[in-house]
Amino acid sequence: MTATTREAAPIELTDGELELRVQAIGGGMSVGYIRVPAGTDLGPALKGLPDDLCQCPHWGFVTKGRLRMRTTEGTEEYQAGDAYYWAPGHAPEALEDTEFMEFSPTEEFHKVLEHIKGNAG
Repeated sequence: MTATTREAAPIELTDGELELRVQAIGGGMSVGYIRVPAGTDLGPALKGLPDDLCQCPHWGFVTKGRLRMRTTEGTEEYQAGDAYYWAPGHAPEALEDTEFMEFSPTEEFHKVLEHIKGNAG
């Protein structure tokens, strides 16, 4: 069994107040601790992926704030206290300063992260 905390998980991506910490936890899964300031739109960082959307599934929980999730079917909003499943094909936008924790398949998540880092450079 593997366990971690936000503070123990290594920082994978940071930009101002945006922070992503990721730790592999076994079973081919990773946990991500994400903090995004209000107004952050990850859509531009996903350009070049199929439909310009994240192609990794995520299961998680919003601990603070509010997000809008864009998909090919439309948009949905999530707020503190919501548990979620985001299927492949989504792009988040922070409507408020937001924090969430999610579980994702490690290999798929790292492919998306490498793409985001490539778009940031």
